[in-house]
Amino acid sequence: MTSRQQHVVRARSALALLAFINLLNYLDRNIIFALFEPIKRELLLNDAQLGWLGSAYILVFSVAALPFGVIGDLKSRKMVIAAGTALFSAFTSLGGLVRGFTDLFITRAAVGIGEAAYAPASTSMVADYFPGKHRAFAMGILNAGIPIGGVLGILIGGYLGTIYGWRVALMAVGIPGFAAAALVMLLVDPTRRDKAPSVRGMARKLGLGAIGLIRHLMPLLVFGAIGLIVVVVMTRQFDTESRNDTGIIAVAIGIGGVLTIWRWVRLVRADRRDETPFTPQLVDAMDDLVEAGRLVLRTPTLVFVFVSGAMISFGTNGLVGWGPSFMTRKFGLSSAEAAQLLGTWGLVAGVLGTLAGGYLADWISKYTDRGRVITIAAGFIIGGPLSIWVLTLHSLPVFGPAFAVAFFFLSWYNGPMAAVIFDVVPANIGSTVVGAYLLFIHLAGDAIALPLIGSLSDRFTLERAVLILPVVVLAGGLVALGALPTISRDMARLQARRTAEHPVAPA
Repeated sequence: MTSRQQHVVRARSALALLAFINLLNYLDRNIIFALFEPIKRELLLNDAQLGWLGSAYILVFSVAALPFGVIGDLKSRKMVIAAGTALFSAFTSLGGLVRGFTDLFITRAAVGIGEAAYAPASTSMVADYFPGKHRAFAMGILNAGIPIGGVLGILIGGYLGTIYGWRVALMAVGIPGFAAAALVMLLVDPTRRDKAPSVRGMARKLGLGAIGLIRHLMPLLVFGAIGLIVVVVMTRQFDTESRNDTGIIAVAIGIGGVLTIWRWVRLVRADRRDETPFTPQLVDAMDDLVEAGRLVLRTPTLVFVFVSGAMISFGTNGLVGWGPSFMTRKFGLSSAEAAQLLGTWGLVAGVLGTLAGGYLADWISKYTDRGRVITIAAGFIIGGPLSIWVLTLHSLPVFGPAFAVAFFFLSWYNGPMAAVIFDVVPANIGSTVVGAYLLFIHLAGDAIALPLIGSLSDRFTLERAVLILPVVVLAGGLVALGALPTISRDMARLQARRTAEHPVAPA
């Protein structure tokens, strides 16, 4: 077998494994939505609290994706992917052991840590395996795990939840991730041969021993402890689980985090850098982070991608999150029946849509640099109005096929969106920019959508509240059109930079 053939085999094997992990990623993420109704009954929650259970993962995932993107650019991508996969699998299973809303909120938030580690590094690795004209299709295959896993999460969650209960459903779906994490370590990174550093070695290099870690994070630890003490006192005072526990802890940790960063800034300004965690390794990471931020702001295509991505995330993930509950309440279905209907139609439409979007984007790109942007915008400009119509249907037999058509177009963007980012971003900070993208679109998108729709549902009914979602999807598609006049210039700028850095020797 030639070296070229070996590379092709490695690339396809890596893509298959990473796509499967992406499937598990979204399965573990979306299973909670299929279990909203039984969780609501057992834990006595309202719709706003259900929305926060959906956003718990997103909030942590969004914040953690950016630093993990930096780590993925600086360290072993295999190690980051494997560790992330093991973490999100473990905390998904632990969700079945909770006793109340706060416990479940914490475990769902912790799932976001593992998935934040996986996403930027895996996207970066696939981009390196498949450069050039086949990149969007490869990204489409990788991101086919999003609709497949998302739909399977609803389908499997509804099935297992009805037969065995929601607790068993959560514990069961986390198990396959451990085997997948082990397989990741067998992959060959296409561009890096560095040895994965040990946790102890990284801590030593960063000056993060036990005492050093406590010193660096003192305000965060103090305020976190204060928040826990307040929660314990309130629980004992009212002799019940306080529904404000999560908010109290979040505010306390937020204050501690701000004070910690403020302390670091003061020490750096006072030229006392040795009293902060900003060793040379972290300085390199911060430099990449700052460079990524500057790159986004001075690259118009990325600005449109980030803004449209947030609107698309708001609408599509909101629809996925509240879809099973919407079906249960509007058509009087059980959780399993609603999951089966959405899962069956959504699985086929999501896979076909994701692959079709990647293929169509690459085909149009043969004739114009705008091909991927055109595909992204077209999917949402068509799928948004279709989704509005679907949500107003009252005929169950018509709902399924109509939902499939709408979901087909809404799935077009998965591969082309990732490909556009790497079309205009230098490879050395690609993972960092993807982390920044995930941070922005989720914090400004579905992290807001899920609790907002829950709160509106408590006031106006879910059937009326969800109509906001496809309207925002349509608006996101229109915003994506703004990248049409900028994509060619930004791609040319990147190519000129590559040529300047690696000039071709004269013949």
